Amino acid sequence: MNFRLCLLLFTLASPSIVCAHNLVTGQRVPPVGISDRGELRYQQDEFSYQNWNSAALPGKVRIIQHIAGRASAKEKNAALIEAVKMAHFPQERYQTTTLINTDDAIPGTGMFVRSSIQSNKKQYPWSQFIVDSNGVAKRAWQLENEGSAVIVLDKTGRVHFVKDGALTQQEVQQVIALVRDLLR
Repeated sequence: MNFRLCLLLFTLASPSIVCAHNLVTGQRVPPVGISDRGELRYQQDEFSYQNWNSAALPGKVRIIQHIAGRASAKEKNAALIEAVKMAHFPQERYQTTTLINTDDAIPGTGMFVRSSIQSNKKQYPWSQFIVDSNGVAKRAWQLENEGSAVIVLDKTGRVHFVKDGALTQQEVQQVIALVRDLLR
């Protein structure tokens, strides 16, 4: 009897283990406003930050990558970023939005994380980089600690794909194909 009860409890708890986030296909992401740091801007060889809000997401097809401020989190979905680079999506209708949760960084590495973000912004000025110093988006979207989540939005800002964790090669191909379809 105890085995059956344990099995039942595990089965009931499993969906929450597999899908802990609260992002729902067909809906917009829960609202998030980031005012401590925020969107990294690079103009006239100067970096600055401005407040960022998820209400600004509609308008372009997007892949949102929410990552902890750790190299290990960045590496989890590096294959997707390489595939996006190779896809050459039209910048006027597509944008990669990367939210970096520097609240979930290894202590003492914040300066290195911000330097890496600035380097990426210089290299890919059309991409959007959001620095979330307080973990606001992670909490609002109920994402995993030390994680890397991928979210695909259509141009109206509705979720078409979400995974909190490393994508398989098949999922990378699925995301690229989905973005191509959404751009048609």
